[in-house]
Amino acid sequence: MRSSTRGRAVRIAPSILSADFARLGDEVRLAEASGADSIHVDVCDGRFVPSITIGPLAVEALRRATRLPLDVHLMIVEPERALDDFAAAGAAVLYVHQEACTHLNRTLARIRELGARAAVAVNPATPAALLEEVLPDADRVLVMTVNPGFGGQLFIPSMTGKVARLAAIARRARLPVEIEVDGGITDETAPAAVRAGATHLVAGSYLYKSADFAAAMRALRRAARA
Repeated sequence: MRSSTRGRAVRIAPSILSADFARLGDEVRLAEASGADSIHVDVCDGRFVPSITIGPLAVEALRRATRLPLDVHLMIVEPERALDDFAAAGAAVLYVHQEACTHLNRTLARIRELGARAAVAVNPATPAALLEEVLPDADRVLVMTVNPGFGGQLFIPSMTGKVARLAAIARRARLPVEIEVDGGITDETAPAAVRAGATHLVAGSYLYKSADFAAAMRALRRAARA
């Protein structure tokens, strides 16, 4: 199953998980100057994933550093307890994990009440079918194409099948759900994700560890259009 994205520009969000945390403001401004569509902010609590990153105060500071939307990916347990703080800090999109939410529909509804766009993320081992009942409540689905928590991992090729299945479910239900992929995205892996139905790409190490961020961004856009 494949879903064409022809006619729609694929959007790219650099992930600051791979940025220099001592220079986050500059790193975000670099992404904006290089043509990024949004900034992907990974919030890790050391429980849902092993790593620990940042909280609402850092998101608030990043909000002042860029005009781009902040996509805040909550890789935390009990994300419903943190929604108000991150929305107030300036999150344009709030992602919660299917695996971390007991009452996922209610959590997505609360995100929308707070004025942010509601997104649900799924780990590689989580089947696409488990999202079918909540797709009407989601603006975006994030398919993790690596196991979350660390940058620099290799793309899991079988995840393109999950992207295609989600795209097919959304298409049958006539739902305008955006599908995003995160993990191991490069100019070599992006085309397969886009062909499968991805409309948004998150890229971290590929951009921030490159010798020329702007050149890497251009290459990724060319690959996404191919």
